[in-house]
Amino acid sequence: MDLRQLEYFVAVAEERNFTRAAERVHISQSGVSAQIRRLEREVGAELFDRSGRSVSLTVAGKAALAYARAALAAAEAMGQAVGEVADVIRGRLAVGMVIGCTLTPLFDALAAFHEAHPGVEISLLEDSSDRMVDGVRSGVLDLALIGAADAAPEGLESLTLIDERLVVAVPAGHPLATQRRRPTLADLVAHPIVCMPPGTGLRAVLEQACAAQGLRPEIALQASAAEAVAELAARGLGVAVLSESMAAASGGDRLVVRRIADAETPALLALVWKNPDSPPVRAFLAHGRRAFAGFPGLRK
Repeated sequence: MDLRQLEYFVAVAEERNFTRAAERVHISQSGVSAQIRRLEREVGAELFDRSGRSVSLTVAGKAALAYARAALAAAEAMGQAVGEVADVIRGRLAVGMVIGCTLTPLFDALAAFHEAHPGVEISLLEDSSDRMVDGVRSGVLDLALIGAADAAPEGLESLTLIDERLVVAVPAGHPLATQRRRPTLADLVAHPIVCMPPGTGLRAVLEQACAAQGLRPEIALQASAAEAVAELAARGLGVAVLSESMAAASGGDRLVVRRIADAETPALLALVWKNPDSPPVRAFLAHGRRAFAGFPGLRK
């Protein structure tokens, strides 16, 4: 049994597919299959049920998975510890990014980290916030930039970067732009809404605020990028619900932006991670703090 076999085993367990696992570890599918068979012979039990369209762990496989992950983590930690003594960080950093993210500070942080630590292999995954939280908890991701409602997920370390109220963005002649008082959620749900998709922090804030008042918003259109939400609203296809900094960056002169009076729960943008002792995570957070300094909406 060697670490390479354990790496292939974990990849197949997480991907539930030999082809995708082979792409992930950069070898042929036949090579992965052969190494898994060899591992099964060595432990004396089948680790995967191959009878369905996707492979699944057997009881023995489930028992082995945690130990395989621990062995790989221990080997990586040993390499990192030696690297730290030599003032060199090596290994991997798997970063998650919320769908539709166009925040240049995140990209600046990745670039600065890569320049400072070329020995670390960086991977970047774009997904919904909910799925990325699961990825951080399971160890698939080291760190993720997520959207959340009110508070970062329990059980994870976090750094809140942005803490903002919801706003509505509409063309200048729209009723929500011309009424004297601030629009309320009840005013908002009287119109078709353009918003970000489920699984994003902003959508969670909107749905929770409406549910608390027994309101049911009509989501006419949804888009992953704030710019797309604003563009749809500017063309009269619905009223846009965004965070303050999103609206400021995306609305331009075409939209009137007004804070929603009774949507008090803030929308958060936060970096979350599980292992605070990981040298790559610590180093990336240092670059992230510098990159986000002065960003509009940054929690002080």
